[in-house]
Amino acid sequence: MSIKKLAGQTLWYGLPTITSRFIGYILNFSLAYLYHAVDTADIVTIYAIIPFLNILFTYGVETGYFRFVQNKNKNELYSTLNISILITTILFTALLLFFSQELANATFMPTHPEYFRWIAWIIFFDTLSTLPFAKLRQENRPRKYAFVRILSIVINVLLVVYFLGVCPAIADKDPNSPLLLFYDPSIGIGYYLIGNLIGSMVTFILLLNEFKTIHFSFNGKLWKEVMKYSYPLIIVGLGGMINEMLSRLVYQYVVPISPLEAKEQLGIFGANYRLAVLITIFIQMFRMAAEPFFFNQSQKENAKNTYARVMKFFVIACCCMFLVVGLYLDLFQKLLTLKYSEYGEGIHIVPILALGNVFLGIYYNLSVWYKLTNNNLYGAAITIAGAVITVVLNIWWIPLFGYTGSAWATFCCYFFMMVSSYALGQKFYPIPYARKKLIAYLLLAVIVYLIHQSLIYLYHPVWFSITTATILLLMFILFIARIEKKRISKTTYDRQIFWSYARSTGRTKTTIAVKLYQNTN
Repeated sequence: MSIKKLAGQTLWYGLPTITSRFIGYILNFSLAYLYHAVDTADIVTIYAIIPFLNILFTYGVETGYFRFVQNKNKNELYSTLNISILITTILFTALLLFFSQELANATFMPTHPEYFRWIAWIIFFDTLSTLPFAKLRQENRPRKYAFVRILSIVINVLLVVYFLGVCPAIADKDPNSPLLLFYDPSIGIGYYLIGNLIGSMVTFILLLNEFKTIHFSFNGKLWKEVMKYSYPLIIVGLGGMINEMLSRLVYQYVVPISPLEAKEQLGIFGANYRLAVLITIFIQMFRMAAEPFFFNQSQKENAKNTYARVMKFFVIACCCMFLVVGLYLDLFQKLLTLKYSEYGEGIHIVPILALGNVFLGIYYNLSVWYKLTNNNLYGAAITIAGAVITVVLNIWWIPLFGYTGSAWATFCCYFFMMVSSYALGQKFYPIPYARKKLIAYLLLAVIVYLIHQSLIYLYHPVWFSITTATILLLMFILFIARIEKKRISKTTYDRQIFWSYARSTGRTKTTIAVKLYQNTN
């Protein structure tokens, strides 16, 4: 596959995910406008539960399919895994439906067991769609993949906007309007889940054609082989979800306040947590493009130097994203508190989470070492160690500091994962990262943020905050650009003498390239 074709497919496959995350980011402000924090807490909890259930329902079969499809009978593998998924999905869905009331009681939603019934059906359709989507990717059919995903997202969003925004407005003016035929005001924020459910159903229907190649024959030996490969991925996946979702899942259990206050705080926490997702969206876009690129570069002589340069510009971009989130915090706060002021109480955790997400992005960038050296167990160990840190610190700090403690727990977890991956990577696959420069850029970004905070502490109208934020951000970008421009100029000059120096000394291109990189970074 050419790099050009790979880049095109990366765009097609990545576009639906990025679109979904960005629309979710916008809907965050909408929910904060429509509902009090206490009313959004259940949605925060539910969308912390769903990723864990997705991992359990799919148990790594998608990765297993990609791993074995090149070496096994393609149709037999696809049929065997689909039969397996169908049986387990029916079983797990039945359990969720049967115990919906008990689950609602356990998660502080005793009056809404229907939420868990809707969750069960959402995951049912999403799980059955997993292998058809994998088949589209394996067969290089990115356009259908993107079409189905994006159509599902559009339907989901339109339904949420219609039921949560349009219908209440119509009901206030004309309760008997025919446009309210399917609207029940008592469902309220539950329509957020209904929109998701209908979107998942549409996805499944559009993928029905991909089930035609299934033969109802089950190869037990092949299934065991795939499961042996896939089951460790459940542990790794759960570890990753613990790092990302656990804080919101356990919050109501460990915070020592009344259930109603805990719900309100969770709603505030969830809304502010999602503000830092802007950096996560950028990181996800980068990963989709970078991971294929890293593998493509791995056999080239100057691969390590390329990885180092990618890291440098990635960190610069992350610093800029951190400053966009941190410097314009007053603007985000205004948008979040247009109607209900309580959401502003948690705005201070956003920079903590944003910087933590920068560390997570750097960790993903550093992870190239264990992927290229087949040391995936180290990656799993780092993730699990991070999960342990997340669990311990959340249980320890939430009772003491509330959601602020949880934000710092996330920060510490991702910092540990970043440092651990760097240390191990330099041992097994040393890459000449410009470590001092990267640390300097990160510190400079934090200093710029702190300067802005000091200025708006002294004088805090929103116009002044936005103006100083823009000036400081531009100064940071121009400063970095000036430094990098000097480096690029020096590199251009050094390249002019590169070949003549190589010919005169007889040294290898690789040796000189490493030295050139060290001198220019």
